[in-house]
Amino acid sequence: MKDTEQNAGGGQPTQLLVCVKCRRGQETPEDDRRPGQALYDRIVALDLPDGVQVAPVECLQNCDHGCTVALRGDSDKWTYVFANVDEADHPEMILDGAARYHATRDGLIPWRERPEHFKRNCVARIPPLSQPLEP
Repeated sequence: MKDTEQNAGGGQPTQLLVCVKCRRGQETPEDDRRPGQALYDRIVALDLPDGVQVAPVECLQNCDHGCTVALRGDSDKWTYVFANVDEADHPEMILDGAARYHATRDGLIPWRERPEHFKRNCVARIPPLSQPLEP
């Protein structure tokens, strides 16, 4: 086991947050299911990796950049926000990335092990709460 990995059963669960209001920057009739909701529905229909929980969120404020998801863990982990997620093609990739994130101690997936989409579509990386602020 690498030094950045932890026992998948240990630590707090990883939360995969899925914006269910996402329209992928397009007009969607109010009675149609939005792409973000379709993404959430497809993800929760799959077998979730150990230690990963999925939660719908109302808005991640990234409306013009495709469906958006976020990964967060305990107070020692970085939080990531990823955009341009396709509701039909990416659910399995998102869960693979969530499992890799969960396996880390600090939330930093080694570059070579990240899904390709994560490498190119990271909107934000937010420091862990436990990281001291620089003066």
